[in-house]
Amino acid sequence: MLSLDKCLLCPRKCGVDRRSGQTGFCGVSGDKIYGARAALHFWEEPCISGKNGAGTVFFSGCNLRCVYCQNYSISNAETGRAVTVERLSDIFIELMEKGAENIDLVTPTHYSLHIAEALRLAKQKGMNIPVVYNCGGYESIETLEMLEGLIDIYLTDFKYIKAETAEKYSKAPDYPEAVKKALAEMTRQQPEPIFNAEGVMQKGVIVRHLLLPGHVREGKDIVSYVYDTYGNNVYMSLMNQYTPLENVSEYKEINRKVSEREYDSFINHAIDIGVENAFIQEGETAKESFIPAFDYEGWK
Repeated sequence: MLSLDKCLLCPRKCGVDRRSGQTGFCGVSGDKIYGARAALHFWEEPCISGKNGAGTVFFSGCNLRCVYCQNYSISNAETGRAVTVERLSDIFIELMEKGAENIDLVTPTHYSLHIAEALRLAKQKGMNIPVVYNCGGYESIETLEMLEGLIDIYLTDFKYIKAETAEKYSKAPDYPEAVKKALAEMTRQQPEPIFNAEGVMQKGVIVRHLLLPGHVREGKDIVSYVYDTYGNNVYMSLMNQYTPLENVSEYKEINRKVSEREYDSFINHAIDIGVENAFIQEGETAKESFIPAFDYEGWK
């Protein structure tokens, strides 16, 4: 049984006693939930943001903490204020009342027990919009099974298909195996995409891949794996907004933006193998900011 007394919520299986203050790889401990923002967000995929914006909840800490993380200030648990499960359920209701298309849970894995309880409370209070589990893909089957019936949309990264890449950038050599198993469970729970009349997803699975500079072959292999396994029942989001930050200066091979030629080759591969349900970024999105201010808006 999953618990905070011996945390096995993600594939790292740290086994720490979070209730007594021990901290695992994710960087968080205790019974409370730490986050930095809960507000309408318009920079998710079009079928997630819709017209009104996703009701995005940014949690602190992360079970991956990739070296190139754009949200490193909160993924490293450097930013965050505590709320209770009861308060989190109210935050969900407040976002719905603001017109949010859904509740978009960003980096939720290490709080999945808290979130499950908060979602049940929110549903009792009248929450009736879809719930998006917006994760890094490094999930355990036990945690996903625990969430069954509470999550309508899985918006998951598929970062790496090579163990050596996963080890180098995320200290998770088992990531490729874990993400494949997790994706299989996600699609078991939500096998087909369902949209409302406005084109906003209500149920389904979306796989994101952020193309890294110099890693086009790996990106193509990921697209091929997802398409060969799930066809067009799984949507793909093929992203080019990678932006090198100071924390990747020692990783020279990714200390630059993705070139237009690299992204074009990546996208052409997806088209060539028959991918139809994909979100493709056009223009110089690497110059745009997809990162909101972590100023605790809505998180009080």
